[in-house]
Amino acid sequence: MNRPEKMTGAAQRLGELGLDNFAPYLMNRIMGRYNAALASEMADLGLTTPQMRSLAVLSVIDGILIRELAVYAVVQQSTLSRALDTLDQNGLIRRETDEQDSRATRVFITDAGREAYDRLWPHMAAAYEAMFKGIDEAEKRAFVGTLQTMLRNIRKHDF
Repeated sequence: MNRPEKMTGAAQRLGELGLDNFAPYLMNRIMGRYNAALASEMADLGLTTPQMRSLAVLSVIDGILIRELAVYAVVQQSTLSRALDTLDQNGLIRRETDEQDSRATRVFITDAGREAYDRLWPHMAAAYEAMFKGIDEAEKRAFVGTLQTMLRNIRKHDF
């Protein structure tokens, strides 16, 4: 009898709340549109969304462990493995065994990978800016701060 409405008291059902007031739905719609906005540029570079996310993370945190990359890129490890295989075959990343743990693998972006990412970044930045059209800087900072708090509330990792 652990029904959510019993556990949370006054929890509304989705139909009562409405999709337009349900943050996970809105976040999924926003990310769906963001990814769609990049689809043709990714296709021109021969990249999939998991590959693009991997290159984006590696452009900031190079030499990351695969299990951490899966978290940062928000990609299931099996999907990430296939994406990394292709990126590796295309010379966009390289993998190395971790020096402290021979069972772990670190991933590094190559010069070709950075070049591909650098070609994609202006489109990523434009899609990002389009999401915030008509929103002033203070509201944007507050919103991003709220998202950071939400992530801290639900995350399973220390990063």
